[in-house]
Amino acid sequence: MIRELDVVALKHDIEEENLKKGDTGTVVHCHGDGKAFIVEFIDADGTTTAVITLTDHDIRMVEHPTREVG
Repeated sequence: MIRELDVVALKHDIEEENLKKGDTGTVVHCHGDGKAFIVEFIDADGTTTAVITLTDHDIRMVEHPTREVG
């Protein structure tokens, strides 16, 4: 399950935002149904490059070895 502050990766390019498959971002808000998420993408300097609403069809979780699942 994707939650706020999780790091996610894009499953496909989003050309209008200049984002590529595999780009990572942070979930900053989960909509109540758990099917839509506001995700912030930043560049190497820490500058926000995009904040967009995506669905679970657009993103996947990036695994973190220190995070407990459950």
